[in-house]
Amino acid sequence: MTVADKTSRKISAQGLQQGQKIALIATLVTLLLAAAKAAVGYLFDSKILIADAFHSSADLLAIFAAWFGLWLASREKTKNFPYGLYKAETLVTVIVGTLITYAGLEIMIDGYHRIFHVVQVQTFPFFPIGASILSIIVGFLLTKKEKEVGRAINSKSLIANAGESFLDIFTSMVVLAGILLAYLRIPYIEGTIIIVISLLILRLGLKNIWISIMILMDANLDPELQSSIEEKINTIYGVKGVGRVMIRQSGPFKMVECEISTSPSLPLYKAHELADKAEGLIFRDFKHIDSVFIHVEPSREKYVSAIIPVENIQGIESKIFGHFGRAPYFIILRLTDDKDPEIEDFYYNEFLGEEKHVGVKVIKVVIHYKLDLLFTSQIGEISFHMLKDNFVDIYRAEEGHTVRETIERYRNHQVKQITAPTHSIEKTQSSAS
Repeated sequence: MTVADKTSRKISAQGLQQGQKIALIATLVTLLLAAAKAAVGYLFDSKILIADAFHSSADLLAIFAAWFGLWLASREKTKNFPYGLYKAETLVTVIVGTLITYAGLEIMIDGYHRIFHVVQVQTFPFFPIGASILSIIVGFLLTKKEKEVGRAINSKSLIANAGESFLDIFTSMVVLAGILLAYLRIPYIEGTIIIVISLLILRLGLKNIWISIMILMDANLDPELQSSIEEKINTIYGVKGVGRVMIRQSGPFKMVECEISTSPSLPLYKAHELADKAEGLIFRDFKHIDSVFIHVEPSREKYVSAIIPVENIQGIESKIFGHFGRAPYFIILRLTDDKDPEIEDFYYNEFLGEEKHVGVKVIKVVIHYKLDLLFTSQIGEISFHMLKDNFVDIYRAEEGHTVRETIERYRNHQVKQITAPTHSIEKTQSSAS
């Protein structure tokens, strides 16, 4: 397990614990609020407030379900559940959506009946109004906190509850208006507004059911993240292309699988290094990632890119210069198996007048070509290791030979690979001076 993976798991566990805490607090607060509204409604004969207490009880079940789902998701991975219980949170979101939908239907039915019925109240309802105002304040605070934590830990159930709590604010406002309208004996308005809000609640519930089902079916719900990951991996030197990037949502977390292609001549240990680098980049730059699987394939491209130090500019008849860093020019080629080399670019060595690390400076300029091969007769130690770290294979070329002759010898397997620097750092600096 990499350091990035351990860090991600630690953050994931902390996020789940935070989500559980908020869901549990919301459960207790909603329980107390529902009990208070039921008691006040019963004592002061406010049927509207009693109905709102039942609605809060439905919210209580949804919030408790969210807490239970997060609690299951935070359990350790086992032999039977090697991917964890993250999807328990998604399953609970289905239940939350169902409860919200049910609550919406109940409110709609209640609103329909209230259109034709006006409750007569003899005394001004101070306590029912106070209970409704308290419900509005508590609903606002719960919405803010649930949405904040839900987005931070990517918890669909907490976000769903935040949406329900937000609608509860309007429901409580309607209840408040209904209590006042009942006291003033004004018909129709209360029931009509309740039906409108019930439609919004139904929309929210059905939306959460649909999204949860899509998650359970491993649908791709985040194409922007998919494109961002592909773009980020393509910036890694040595990656020749990115194949399918697949993202599965599992509760509050995402699991990423992708295929990258690299040079067919890349050693196995280098391919593993490349995969580790891509994995670390994803963990570092993207949140809520629980696991990353990188599959490395040899590139299917029909060409490779090569760079050659030359002493003049005469196309593929240019002659090889005797040292990499001190060459006046560089030719960048695309090589295919059955065609003449294609010249991609010429680069003039702008660092010739400098004394130290000229080759390194040249590499930093031309590295964006995503080179596969270098043909040279001599190369310094730092330049050698820098190119090898960037997955460039280095082959020996004879000084004075043309580019065409060198490529033909390479295709006929007549050139040897350089596996160590041709001279040390001290010799490089001595010759430079």
